[in-house]
Amino acid sequence: MLLRFIKNWTLPLAMLAGTLGYFFLAKVSFGGLAKPYIDSFVTILMPILIFSQLLLTFCKIEMHELKPKSWHGWLLLFQIVSCLLIVVLLVYLPMGETYREVFEGTMVCLICPTATAAAVITGKLGGSAASLTTYTLFSNLLAALVVPLVFPMIEPHADITFWAASQKILSRVFPLLLLPFFLACFLRVYVPKIHHLLSNTRDVAFYLWAVALAIVSGQTVRSLANSDASTSVEIMIAFAGLLTCCVQFYLGKKMGGYYGERISGGQALGQKNTVLAIWMAYTYLNPLSSVGPGSYVLWQNMINSWQLWKKRKKEQEAEK
Repeated sequence: MLLRFIKNWTLPLAMLAGTLGYFFLAKVSFGGLAKPYIDSFVTILMPILIFSQLLLTFCKIEMHELKPKSWHGWLLLFQIVSCLLIVVLLVYLPMGETYREVFEGTMVCLICPTATAAAVITGKLGGSAASLTTYTLFSNLLAALVVPLVFPMIEPHADITFWAASQKILSRVFPLLLLPFFLACFLRVYVPKIHHLLSNTRDVAFYLWAVALAIVSGQTVRSLANSDASTSVEIMIAFAGLLTCCVQFYLGKKMGGYYGERISGGQALGQKNTVLAIWMAYTYLNPLSSVGPGSYVLWQNMINSWQLWKKRKKEQEAEK
């Protein structure tokens, strides 16, 4: 009974574990002493978790399925147009500092690329991991081009060149996307037994993602707890993140559904690489705007938990 409960509610339990873990380490006396070691361990562990998730996912994908789709173009168009609209508002419309921070947080959540591990949830929900992976590549390229080009228009004090910023973004994302992809191709051709073993694993990638989610949730709560901003401003930015998350999941499902890939479309536009988004906010914008993507990780995984619950409920009803 307990194992079934954990399996059914993995994502909410992971978020709760990360939150409670942060408060535990913040309260206990050895937490401060252990902090440098924990941070170093997490820095090493997170790339390993993401790499492992993607390797298992890519081993299940047929290479001929990785091709551009029409809905990819529509979602990319939405990302760039919505981002540019907010840029125009921030540059040309006078507004108070508080509202600027809210709009900046929203803008980061819109242009942020798809999470590298989104294919794991997509496969779990029954969508096309191949289509999602293709869109992930495109959305990361879009962010690498647009972000360093337009964000300095909003906060011109950011002392970093376009090419340096693009290379920084690509260096943070593409190794985790491309290396597991090429390794999966290598195993498929030269070590088929291992490839077959990895491609037949069930739910391992999903539980690896749950561990990563617990870590990210703890980091998000820490950043909110240590923020110098007033609670009312943080709530406004977090609420803007919630609205942005709901809108993107809805539009992604609508656009993807028109082409028969509703699940993949929703995950492609709705599930974001929030770690990269937080870095972009700190690099280019008011650091307080990072509360937007910081809260987004909680909203997107609440939505994913609800979607997984709906899918599980339908399967249970079909079995009766």
